[in-house]
Amino acid sequence: MADGIIVIDKPAGWTSMDVCAKLRGILQTRKVGHAGTLDPMATGVLPVFVGRATRAVTFAENGSKEYAAVLRLGLVTDTQDITGTVLSQQRISVTASDVAAVLPRFTGEIFQLPPMYSAIKINGQKLYDLARKGQNVERTPRAVTVYALELTEQISPTDFSLRILCSKGTYVRTLCHDIGQALGCGGCMASLRRTMAAGFTLSDSYTLEDVQSQGAALLRPLDSLFAQYPAYRIARARTEALCRNGNSFEAHDAVPGTYRVYSMDGTFLCLSQLKNGVMTSVKNFFGA
Repeated sequence: MADGIIVIDKPAGWTSMDVCAKLRGILQTRKVGHAGTLDPMATGVLPVFVGRATRAVTFAENGSKEYAAVLRLGLVTDTQDITGTVLSQQRISVTASDVAAVLPRFTGEIFQLPPMYSAIKINGQKLYDLARKGQNVERTPRAVTVYALELTEQISPTDFSLRILCSKGTYVRTLCHDIGQALGCGGCMASLRRTMAAGFTLSDSYTLEDVQSQGAALLRPLDSLFAQYPAYRIARARTEALCRNGNSFEAHDAVPGTYRVYSMDGTFLCLSQLKNGVMTSVKNFFGA
């Protein structure tokens, strides 16, 4: 069975789960999961985990993400993007300098009110299901972090390109909506392209057509997700046996920290933490 990570450049009009379903068919495996949902209108980096690599999805989901978005001013919709029903529309006289001047208000830790058109559950029901029934329920603002937010280009009198580096859980369309509110003219998201997720960028990604023609050859090894950590290779059979049985083992030949741990033959076994000379697994990735 195929194991590994494949970074897809998600096309517009597809849900993230559509992509996973397509890959299940191409790679002929049921174990496929993605890290970080993209709305159907969005494109860009979607890390997909196959086989044993699905155990690492949670590590990828929690990382920061980078986006290229287009903010459209003067237009407010119920979904906070251009796919929704128009709630209000007006002429604007906002300059690029005006937009740049408000962006610092939305940098750092901010609080966002989750949009009604989102997959967040309240009392067991997804908000977008309630929204489609015309219901609007009370929501609690959530803290997210915007590490970087910059205006990269004014495309037209109403459209402005933004670069956003943010934490998990940030709604870029809500960010666009809120920037529009701050400017007094309203706004929504006109387009969204994710340029980085889980440390992978567009240069690491493939189209679905690429996967259709090349298949599992495009899978990258699971340990590439943890490339920022140094490697530790076990030197003794007894130590490897301890590790493969889920036990900690002594490792006095390395400094404290997080490591990619490999077997004697170079097989990636686990992500581990070394403290006080003892290596303890954070997550095991070897087979039974």
